[in-house]
Amino acid sequence: MAKAVTMAREDQGNRMMQFPARAKGFLTDVRNEMRKVTFPSRKEVQATTTVVIITVILFGIYFFIIDQVIAKGINWVLHHHVR
Repeated sequence: MAKAVTMAREDQGNRMMQFPARAKGFLTDVRNEMRKVTFPSRKEVQATTTVVIITVILFGIYFFIIDQVIAKGINWVLHHHVR
């Protein structure tokens, strides 16, 4: 048991010593991946933004109508079938 604790502490010490090398490797990988990224043009961003705004408006109208129909149905049931 004590041997396992000692080995765990040594392993943690090795990790701390390797931290700068690991951090440098990570940052190198990030830089390499960022070189592969392609960004959309202004025209593409405007087109997709327009699609999103129109879709949100249409869904908002749809859910408003459905909500009103359900509310009217519940009100009708509660007011006309309670005797």
